[in-house]
Amino acid sequence: MQTQIKLEEIDPSRCVVKGTHLKRGRTRSVEPGTTASRNLFYGRIILEPGDAPIEFENGGHETGLICLNGSGEVTVGEQSFAFGRYDALYVPRDSRIEVRSDARFDLAEISAPVENRYQLQFVSFDEIRSSESLHFTAGKPPTERDLNILLGKNVEAGRIMAGVTFSADGNWTSWPPHEHQNMLEEAYLYIDMPAPQWGVQMVFTGLDKPELVEIVREGDVVIMPQGYHPNVAAPGGSINFLWMMAANREGDDRQFGVVNVMPEYAAGGSGLEASHK
Repeated sequence: MQTQIKLEEIDPSRCVVKGTHLKRGRTRSVEPGTTASRNLFYGRIILEPGDAPIEFENGGHETGLICLNGSGEVTVGEQSFAFGRYDALYVPRDSRIEVRSDARFDLAEISAPVENRYQLQFVSFDEIRSSESLHFTAGKPPTERDLNILLGKNVEAGRIMAGVTFSADGNWTSWPPHEHQNMLEEAYLYIDMPAPQWGVQMVFTGLDKPELVEIVREGDVVIMPQGYHPNVAAPGGSINFLWMMAANREGDDRQFGVVNVMPEYAAGGSGLEASHK
């Protein structure tokens, strides 16, 4: 029998974190207790020219590192990896990590607690773009978006998954509305949205009284502990985001594209079918 998951409420005060990209060094913005996540942790590692390397241990957490801007090097144990934009690295638990750069280097750090130790793996964004099941166009105007799975079925892991989605000008994404609360929790970090670009993020269990309707900009994060979560870009710009997920049950629930579509819109499928190839 599957254990019943206790879901956090959709409380804007615990589901929205603004401006997570504004501080240098290693920071954390999403974690259980202070936000509405159960297993998902998110933070930022930002180095500027001349900054000393940052070293840390991840303990009982598996970790995903994704380059959002700039370039640099990450060393895990005795292996080093050169990062360009949107390259990713899966780091097993109980690892020592060093981040260094002579230039600006901006990493998203995603993690979750796991029991097992999986293999260290580097993921090149260029290779993701050449895979039909990891990079594809989902939806059609006005819901068209470019979807890239960085840490998914291509990486053996316990809980975490992540990728980047880029919308077309003024389009909706995460449409049709879907939810996956029985398997996964999710958060969106909004990226590549220079001012004056902005969008609107919704999270709701019913459209009659949506629990969260939020203006989002570069660097903001919205956590979706449950509920449907479509969003839309303001005309003249796009809504782009790093999506990050943590499975409820290690291993078993770590599945991308397994979603429950809002019944009113379910006839056309989820739009994520290409990921199942």
